[in-house]
Order: sequence, then structure tokens, then C-alpha cells
Amino acid sequence: MSSPSDPVKSRASDDRDLYDVATWEERTSLDGLSVALYWLITRSAKALVVFVALLGLLAILGSFGLGLVFDPAVAMLVGLSAIPAFGLAAYVYVSDVTTAEPLSLLVATFLLSILTATFAAVLNSYAQPLFAPFGFLGFVLFFFVIVGPVEETVKLLAVRLYAYTDDRFDAVVDGAVYGAIAGLGFVVIENLVYIVQNVEMSELTLGFAVLGAGDGITALRALAGPGHVVYSAFAGYYLGLAKFNPENRGPIVVKGLVIAAVIHALYNTLVGPVTSVASALTPLSRISALFVFVLLFQGAFGYVLLRKIWRYRDAYLETRDSVDPNVKPEMTEFED
Repeated sequence: MSSPSDPVKSRASDDRDLYDVATWEERTSLDGLSVALYWLITRSAKALVVFVALLGLLAILGSFGLGLVFDPAVAMLVGLSAIPAFGLAAYVYVSDVTTAEPLSLLVATFLLSILTATFAAVLNSYAQPLFAPFGFLGFVLFFFVIVGPVEETVKLLAVRLYAYTDDRFDAVVDGAVYGAIAGLGFVVIENLVYIVQNVEMSELTLGFAVLGAGDGITALRALAGPGHVVYSAFAGYYLGLAKFNPENRGPIVVKGLVIAAVIHALYNTLVGPVTSVASALTPLSRISALFVFVLLFQGAFGYVLLRKIWRYRDAYLETRDSVDPNVKPEMTEFED
């Protein structure tokens, strides 16, 4: 759908000056002031979001005690718990067949995701008691109405705040890359919160023995981590699609969020009951049943995500000579 055109603008000759009548451009000092104020307002809005998120993060970390948060053993547990998510995010990154994404944008997206995750933590904590009285059905509604949509939105917000507006975000598939990195940032802060809530300082000693702290919370969080990368990479891909299809930007972004939120909520809904039933009906222990479920569920949707990225890769390779004849030779490693 093309941009609408005023009837005066569409009918007037090219040499007729329609400034402030049916067209506009920066000419006067007032125009310049308006441009400057718009720039300041938009930048200030982003800065305010980041500032509020930072205050939220400091409040959450402060509630645990900074001594525990910065304990080397806690850092070790968090790092180990994020390894599977990091591996998946890295694979999405190397699957980008266009140009390598700059480290500055990747790091900024990662850090912004840690900050914006605080919005989800606050909203989830306030909303959960409203659904708890309704039992299992209440929790299902909580996952689909609050957890999935909110968490996927705040992860996408981390991409939208900075990387999305940068000129180096120059391909649809870049959205999947930055979405995956946002998911990784979310995993790190979420795992940190779970770990510090479930371990005792007396259990924390550097070494492999620390892996048993908090009833193996590190292993449990490591299983949950890749899901966040998958969900937000889906949403990110559609954010990239929206950037290059501005006439349908809104519906495209919503589609990506709906896909990510539904998969996320479906996982949260099924993981407990399926794991319990599987461990009761089979010789599998509960942790083994959880591992099998996560492998099948996240593996299935991860494959769908990668199929989408591979389709983009194939289309890019088929058309690159006409679109970008100067593409770097090393990118041909993805060819069959």
C-alpha cells in the first residue's frame, strides 16, 4: 500500500512551491527547532525506558544482596547455565549469510535485554496472584495472557531500542540474530535470579561440586535457556521483516510476537504435566523426562526457526549476484 498523497500535491506542477501548504521540509529556524525537539523527545523516551529498567535491575539485585550476586561461584553457575542458550544463539549468528553483525550492536542488545527483563519480572510478580486462585487453568491463562506476551515483548524491545534503528541492521535475517542475542541476555538475568533464590551461600565453593547447589538448579536452567533464544529469534525475524516492509509493519511485528508468545506459553503449560506423567509411566527419572521433553519440544520449534533462516539463506544465495555482487567470498561456505 503506497503512501497517500494530498490532492494539491499530486496535481500541482513540480515547480510550484507548496511548502507549509501541502509539503514540508526544514527551512526556517522554527522548523529547525521542531526537528531538534523531536530528536530530543524520541531520544529522551528511549533513555527514560533504559533508566527505569536500570533502576528495576538494581532493585532486584539489591534484594538478593550484592555479595551473593557477585560471588564467583554464582557467576560460574550462571555461566554454565547459559551455555546451551549461548550455543544456539551463536549458531543463529553464524547462519546469517549476509554480513557479520557488528560486535557493538550485539553487546548493546545483550545488555539492553538484561535491563528490559526487569519489566517482565515486575509485571509477572504482580499479575501471578490474580491467576493463582483459579488453579491449573489460572496458570495456563497466566502463561498465555501475561508471561508469554510480556516476556517476548520486553526481549523485542531490547532490539527495537537500538539495533533496529541502526543502518547496519540491513537484512531481514538480522532480526533473528538480534532476537537470539536478546533471548540470551534474558536467559542470563533470569538464570541469575533463579540461582540466587535457590542456593545457600554455604553450598557455594568453586569447583564442579557447586553444580549440585540448589537441587541442581543450574542444570534445570540450562535446559530452559535455549527456549528463550528460539522464541525471541522468531519474534526478531518478523521484526526484521517489518523493517523492510513498512507498509505492513504493525501486523508483521504482531505476528512475530504472537508466534513467540504462544510457543513460550505452550512450553510453560506442558513442561510440568508432561514431565510428571512421563516419569510416572516410564522408568525415566523426573530430570530425565524433563530432558527428553525439552529436547523434543525446543528441538521441534528450533528446527522450524532454522528452516526459516535457511530459506532466507537459500533465497539470498540465489539472488546475491543481482542484489550484491560485492558480497564477501567467505560467505559462500553455506552453499551446498
